[in-house]
Amino acid sequence: MSKTSPHKASQIALEHFKIKALATRLNSYVDENFLLETNSGEKFLMKISKEDNAERLDFQIQLLEHLSHKELPFQIAKSVLDKTGNALSKISNDKTVRLLTWIPGRLWATANPRTDNMRKNLGMVAGNLTKALQDFDHPGAHREFDWDLANAAWTNRHVKRFSGNESEMVTYFQRRFSQIQEIYKALPKSVVHNDLNDYNILVSPDYSNPTVAGIIDFGDSVFTQTVNDLAIALAYAIMDLPDPLSAALDVISEYNKKYKFAEKELECLYTLVGMRLVTTVVSAAIKKREFPKEDYFVISEKPAWELLEKWFQINEQFAVYSFREACGLTAHPLERKFAAWAKNNQVSLKTVFPTLHFDKVTNLDMSVGSTLLGNLAEYADPEVSELKLQQFRKHHPDSIVLNGYLEARPFYSTAAFKTEGNNGPRYRTVHLGTDFWISAKTPVHAPFAGKVKIAHNNNYDKDYGPMLILEHQFEGNVFYTLYGHLSMSSLQISRIGQTVNKGELIAYIGESQENGNWAPHLHFQIIMDLLDNNENFNGVALPSEIAVWKSICPDPDLIFKEELNALENPVPENKLLEFRKEHLGKGLSLSYDKPLHIVRGEGVYLIDKDGQKYLDTVNNVNHVGHQHPKVVQAGQRQMAVLNTNTRYLHEEIVQYAEMLLKKLPPHLSVIHIVNSGSEANELALRMAKTVTKNEDFIAIEVGYHGNTNAAMDVSSYKFDALGGNGKPKTTHVLPLPDSFRGKYTGENCGIDYAAHTKEIIQRLKVEGKEIAGFIGESMVSCGGQIVPPSNYFQEVYKHVRNAGGICIADEVQTGFGRMGKTFWAFELYEVLPDIVTMGKPAGNGHPLAIVACTEEVATKFNTGMEYFNTFGGNPVSCAIGRAVLEVIEEEKLQENALNVGGFLKFELLKLQKDFPIIGNVRGEGLFLGFELNNSNKEPLPEQTNYLMNRMKQLGILMSIDGPDHNVMKIKPPLVFSKENAEELIARLKTVFAEDFLKEF
Repeated sequence: MSKTSPHKASQIALEHFKIKALATRLNSYVDENFLLETNSGEKFLMKISKEDNAERLDFQIQLLEHLSHKELPFQIAKSVLDKTGNALSKISNDKTVRLLTWIPGRLWATANPRTDNMRKNLGMVAGNLTKALQDFDHPGAHREFDWDLANAAWTNRHVKRFSGNESEMVTYFQRRFSQIQEIYKALPKSVVHNDLNDYNILVSPDYSNPTVAGIIDFGDSVFTQTVNDLAIALAYAIMDLPDPLSAALDVISEYNKKYKFAEKELECLYTLVGMRLVTTVVSAAIKKREFPKEDYFVISEKPAWELLEKWFQINEQFAVYSFREACGLTAHPLERKFAAWAKNNQVSLKTVFPTLHFDKVTNLDMSVGSTLLGNLAEYADPEVSELKLQQFRKHHPDSIVLNGYLEARPFYSTAAFKTEGNNGPRYRTVHLGTDFWISAKTPVHAPFAGKVKIAHNNNYDKDYGPMLILEHQFEGNVFYTLYGHLSMSSLQISRIGQTVNKGELIAYIGESQENGNWAPHLHFQIIMDLLDNNENFNGVALPSEIAVWKSICPDPDLIFKEELNALENPVPENKLLEFRKEHLGKGLSLSYDKPLHIVRGEGVYLIDKDGQKYLDTVNNVNHVGHQHPKVVQAGQRQMAVLNTNTRYLHEEIVQYAEMLLKKLPPHLSVIHIVNSGSEANELALRMAKTVTKNEDFIAIEVGYHGNTNAAMDVSSYKFDALGGNGKPKTTHVLPLPDSFRGKYTGENCGIDYAAHTKEIIQRLKVEGKEIAGFIGESMVSCGGQIVPPSNYFQEVYKHVRNAGGICIADEVQTGFGRMGKTFWAFELYEVLPDIVTMGKPAGNGHPLAIVACTEEVATKFNTGMEYFNTFGGNPVSCAIGRAVLEVIEEEKLQENALNVGGFLKFELLKLQKDFPIIGNVRGEGLFLGFELNNSNKEPLPEQTNYLMNRMKQLGILMSIDGPDHNVMKIKPPLVFSKENAEELIARLKTVFAEDFLKEF
């Protein structure tokens, strides 16, 4: 068919449809497609086709007419009638023209990111479309062509175009397609869209929460197996993702709610997705030769090959079980049948362990949040773990100790169990069997008659050791029992193919050294399907896949007479939320749109109840790392001996004070130890008032100093915010010294900002008042990680001291080496405060805070009224504080803050060049921030919130602050490494490239 020019297309629109519009050619495969746009902005799609396709064209027209009478949660094009009232016009001897309404939206292929919700929404839309077409048919739908998945066997003729791995994948799915034909041909049929690819799905313009807005191009519609439409939609919806199976389940679960799939359809689905991809790559190979200069024909080739390789690696049966579970069926079809059989054929644990003498079963908690396990240094130490296990057994002498079925454990949140999911890193943390913690060399006997299926020494998995799998029969079916952590001699007792009787000896428990230094125990697991694995089998699984795995690996409790799972179930998260809302403070907030249930901390990570690790860039409280072993041990040791007040002599408070004073300038020679930063600032303010006998304070705009009355009175961040009572009469606020977006900018703006101090002092003098002092964070944290200009504090301190005031440096968030260049942030500005307050980092999460002051201030504060603090300076707190200082020195964490912080800031500045939405990068060491702005420096709080929540989805915790809620704070534990920084930057790049952010 000769090509129609855009000018000619405009003439056709005017002549046949009386529409005056400018035509633009669009990519097309069979028809010629043009976008028509009128002067008023109205848009249409023009399709010019060959005359000899009358039946096909009528089929498409009638299909759209049919759908126009259905209530659909998405848009479809409608036919625009020509001047004679027809949907199809003849424009020459061999051409016809149709005009369709234009559907606004973005192509699925261009949307970024393609989220879980988008895929679920696509499933709902596609399911509605399938349901709407169930009562439609047309002669033109009954045709044969290559893109009908039922005819995909035509690709067999082109296998020689491929070699190596490509040939292996293509031939595998072609062979499977041939093998399922008997089932496949009998599946339900209907008219389907047949081409729900990423260029035929339109997405809404809502970048923050996109949905499927419309479906276009019904040119490939055909009467075929209904499930083909799902397979085709999946083949494109799950491209370019690390975990295509998980992505497929998003679509399937919602699709099935609108159109119910039969079990036989789900059995074929894995192969059908593979065959659609095969059809795509074969077609591309052919078209590349026919049209070597046309990219349109091969647009999906590369992502199709990438997906085909990932899909090929997925076990087909596991995929089918996953499809079943997504559709509300039992993942394994024999799950209920086995449970019923097991209930009637239970055996005692004494059948498996006849040499053990026990009266009851006791469960051992090894979950992620287990306090018994302790921190990483404890549970990773075999000797410590063995000692704890021995103590536990000692307290339960008449028990067999066991645990583990579907228990999420911290051991598995390591790199060995880490994979990349569609929303960042995830970990196979959930234990699929039951562990029996019994002595090495204990004999193990078969619970049922069977035969040895697998006897294997996992040399490549030292944690698992020798392993045995038995095959058993039940009602004409098979199931398996797995025995892990055995002795090497067990592999001589039980050989592959050997039959065993119920109660017959099959193995012995292995020694620790045979099983990766684990304490001796038996890992026992029931398996319904080995999933083609003849050497090893999953002992742990992803939390997101547990609904499937617990059907494949049922609870061992089913086959034993004793009750194995005696631990209380954890309180559901919705109940935790309800209790908080009803009984905890109404002003108590939770981070993120979907709150996290955190139960463990390790170094730079927080870990949720399922073992999901989150890189923590927020928690400056845990200064030397979450649950640092040395800090934990210091507190445990001292707490076991003594914890009392300071009215008695004790070495710890003296030793801590001596160590801390060495980190401070010599003029700050007296310290008071309290419990929190708020209390430290409260005391500092009281000191200033006592020394000067004045009440008025100067503070910084959006500064925050704590939650006591006096601290709140000087915290603009609170009293100027929602719910605040406004500035007290005795507080006088300096403008936020923000050189990027503040009142003053430029090289010497610090002098301009500081000049307001002098103005306030002079105004108070006129009123007959004098100031008690000035309090300021050395870097304004809650105000947006603001770094005051270099000469700012020198000028402020000068004005305050000339007026007889006290200068208080709030180092609660900035101290203890975080700056890298200096130990305290005030040292960056070459000033000497009269009082320095410290908090959060001092105790690494333990409530410890300090007020350091000059001898003069301390003497004048000692008016005769005793200052006593019940808990301040207690031996436990001081031991912990001393351990924190030792760790900072021993692990060179100030140097780490300098190096890693410098690297991270450099990378953020590079990122800023690629993504102008990053308006400013600022900070020192590991106290950094960046704000999001448009080109006019206007804040973008909605985009900042999006960034924070997307980063959380990708496994990185970040926090927002600043008066306009557009500043991302970076204040991680000081053990934050260069690798952690690289991961942070990589994830930021991912999110900044997404549609909602890249437009700025």
